[in-house]
Amino acid sequence: MSEKNDILTLDDVKKMVDTFYGKVRENGLLAPVFDERIRDRWPQHLEKMYTFWQTILLEERTYFGAPFPPHAQLPVNHAHFEQWMQLFIQTIDELFSGEKAKEAKWRAGKMAEIFEFKIERYRQSGTRSLI
Repeated sequence: MSEKNDILTLDDVKKMVDTFYGKVRENGLLAPVFDERIRDRWPQHLEKMYTFWQTILLEERTYFGAPFPPHAQLPVNHAHFEQWMQLFIQTIDELFSGEKAKEAKWRAGKMAEIFEFKIERYRQSGTRSLI
């Protein structure tokens, strides 16, 4: 077994994103949600995720979007976020080791927590936008 490297380059980010979303696309709970929204735009979505994680983990400012609005009306609940996190952590642990790998898992956990909270608040507010 070879030693795992940390997430240090854009190629590492791409490997993380591609592997993770490969798992998502095969997951019985998550795949339908993603496929319904993304449809045939997977290359564009992956490109956006590369820039997002490149900005977050490598501190190279390539993502300039607002991550929450596209998620506000997703038909997801706690089980979806749990599954998403499980796959994310599994992906990181399979591929990487080090401080950035730990940071990626921590940041993903915080994002999942915040998105789950905001989606639920968005649902409860009816038409009032929280974004």
